[in-house]
Amino acid sequence: MPRAIQIAATGGPEVLQFADVAVGDPGPGEIRIRHQACGLNFIDVYHRTGLYPLKLPHGIGMEGAGTVEAVGEGVTHLKVGDRAAYASNPPGSYSDVRVMPAKTVCRLPEGIAFDTAAAMMLKGLTAQYLLKKTQPQDRLVPGDFVLWHAAAGGVGLIACQWAKALGYQLIATAGSPEKCQLALQHGAAHAIDYRKENFVERVKAITGGQGVKVVYDSVGKDTFEGSLDCLRPFGLLACFGNASGPVPPFAPGLLGPKGSLYLTRATLFTHIATREATQAMADDLFAIVGSGAVKIRIDQRYPLAEVAQAHRDLEARKNTGSSVLLP
Repeated sequence: MPRAIQIAATGGPEVLQFADVAVGDPGPGEIRIRHQACGLNFIDVYHRTGLYPLKLPHGIGMEGAGTVEAVGEGVTHLKVGDRAAYASNPPGSYSDVRVMPAKTVCRLPEGIAFDTAAAMMLKGLTAQYLLKKTQPQDRLVPGDFVLWHAAAGGVGLIACQWAKALGYQLIATAGSPEKCQLALQHGAAHAIDYRKENFVERVKAITGGQGVKVVYDSVGKDTFEGSLDCLRPFGLLACFGNASGPVPPFAPGLLGPKGSLYLTRATLFTHIATREATQAMADDLFAIVGSGAVKIRIDQRYPLAEVAQAHRDLEARKNTGSSVLLP
């Protein structure tokens, strides 16, 4: 019988348990996919801990790649035997095989391997909507500085390369000299070790005291105030994660004296709400990866049975690049 990782209660990595699951035929608008690789992302931690609540018991995992085994009524963009990949709700990618909505599943180009696809769909689509759609008031143009926190992670290394291809000067933050060097090797113009340096002071020095037009911040609580202080007037803070914990409540009046700043809490799933939007974003991602301008770095591979250790490593910020789970 197929197996899947499920959680029956929220908590630490120990709540991730294998379970036998019955997987039937897809209904209208659904497919059945057999996974070759599954992605590992911080949103999985949020689901496991209950920060993003799920109705329990529930599967977990938002990203995967594999082969389409069956297609439900009304699905026309996929057929049995297609190579496919996705970043999608509902969670459940930590599994051998699953039935899921077809809307956000994309046919995978032959030149992209399954493990690469599982490592890049959620992270690459996130980098795409941030760099292409989450823009400051006067837009980004080649030569502009942007600040990207946690730049040595899976999303960050994709963003370093993509920002360079777009002509932006990405200032990376990371938590060690090795991670800073990794960001520089992947296209960052500057790198700041936030454990040893004051990133606000360094950003101001790099930008001649002006600050940046936009900060992309997946860290949350630990970087929030500093991120605001790195912005030039009318700058945008784009929060898209909470790796250090959620940002505490604050008074919106704080944004005025700092330069009439803008703040957004962006999510991928708003951007891929339609089949058309998902495909357009995926086509952009497949094109930049296919061109060689963005390379997907997989530094950690875990058997699916070792998912608890994968979560421990992720939360301890031991990982660089992307991680995949192998059923």
